[in-house]
Amino acid sequence: MHSLTSRSRRAAWTSLALAGTLGLIPATQAHAGESAPAPKAKTPVQRYGQLHVCGTQLCSESGKPVQLRGMSTHGTQWYPQCLTGAALDAQAYDWKASVLRVSTYAREGAYVKDPKKYTEMASRLVDMASARGMYVIVDWHTIHPGDPHQDLDNARTFFKQIAERHKHKRNVIYEIANEPNGVSWATIKSYSEKIIPVIRSRAPGSVVLVPTRGWATLGLAEASREQEIIANPVRAKNVMYTYHFYATAGREQFLKRLDRASDKLPIFVSEWAVASWNGWGKDYAMAQKFIDLMAKKKIGWTNWSLSDNHKDISVFKKGACSAGKFAGTAPLTANGVWVRQKTRG
Repeated sequence: MHSLTSRSRRAAWTSLALAGTLGLIPATQAHAGESAPAPKAKTPVQRYGQLHVCGTQLCSESGKPVQLRGMSTHGTQWYPQCLTGAALDAQAYDWKASVLRVSTYAREGAYVKDPKKYTEMASRLVDMASARGMYVIVDWHTIHPGDPHQDLDNARTFFKQIAERHKHKRNVIYEIANEPNGVSWATIKSYSEKIIPVIRSRAPGSVVLVPTRGWATLGLAEASREQEIIANPVRAKNVMYTYHFYATAGREQFLKRLDRASDKLPIFVSEWAVASWNGWGKDYAMAQKFIDLMAKKKIGWTNWSLSDNHKDISVFKKGACSAGKFAGTAPLTANGVWVRQKTRG
């Protein structure tokens, strides 16, 4: 996704689980005449355990296909008021989200400006999501320049530190670049095969999300096809390939690409919106077609974005996050009400 500044795109498209074991009080411990309390609902991490890729699916520890649904933060340099404990409580318990995507911009005034600050922020959000039993995607958010190699050294350092800190967690997924553009699949593959070992040497069982060409459109926005990935996949196990769509911009051709490619490749939709990529417009009917397809094929997704700016793309009303109340529909935009419903399933 673009930053808050106005930019143009070329081409057509532009755990820790909750600590402790949750269960019934044995009947022998209940007072006479009283029934034992109902068990607390399991968190997503308790239900699914360590995720892995099986065939074209993201699967639970027991091997059953899983669809994760949740939100992506905006860049963590913006809207910190929307990333509080109360906000994540609402995501986990009210929205019933199973995943949070944490977007650390490589540039745009974030990591390159203060590596320690933004690494600590990402790490803290991993801990916060983990404490609520959610999966968390650590997103290295590259857009400009389009070649992820331009930030390779910083990416290595970032993922080394994050993976080392969270190597004992079973709920962390790594998205190694956001939206490469203007570069070949061979270039993206080369970058991926440099970064994945940095993560796997510390978190060997983790799922890694690999970006695709044309701003993560499986090449559609740059007139290429997913066959180049099928013919020359990343040399690593337990990887998925990312796809991004914006309903008012992508429409039917983007839906068809997702449908076709997901028959052959493990796909995770790590960024999508009802609006266009520039943050404006709404096409709920088109977005619903994507939602239906992703539900049918159990394709996981995170919606853009957990923010309260003035654009249609935000889920909170402008200024709502500062009030500190996030549950229910009162603080939400019309977009937020709709996305909350889809997240709850």
